[in-house]
Amino acid sequence: QVRLVESGGGLVQAEGSLTLSCAASGRTFRDYAMGWFRQAPRKERDLVAAINWNGGDTYYPDSMKGRFTISRDNAKNTVYLRMNSLKPEDTAVYYCAARDRFDVSIRQNEYKYWGQGTQVTVSS
Repeated sequence: QVRLVESGGGLVQAEGSLTLSCAASGRTFRDYAMGWFRQAPRKERDLVAAINWNGGDTYYPDSMKGRFTISRDNAKNTVYLRMNSLKPEDTAVYYCAARDRFDVSIRQNEYKYWGQGTQVTVSS
């Protein structure tokens, strides 16, 4: 069992930046690939970024490339999402998730553990 707790969300103005953190506990963190997802009101949950077990491989949907950066610190059992140049359309609940494999996946159903989410609101 892996417990994930997100933090760092909040209200930010457009073009601002935020860094989300996700602290993991339970099993060995380095055994898991990690992902960040988001869900805006009345929309489906979408992948934002994913990272493999050691940070050597990352994935971003085309719409996220250049503004979002995922990273991890296995010594701290934490994965991060740095978000720059935020837009109102980035407003959503952001979730981190753990996949019990080493490699990256873009499929939500391959992530076994999920956090409760942290709200990010970008004002125009």
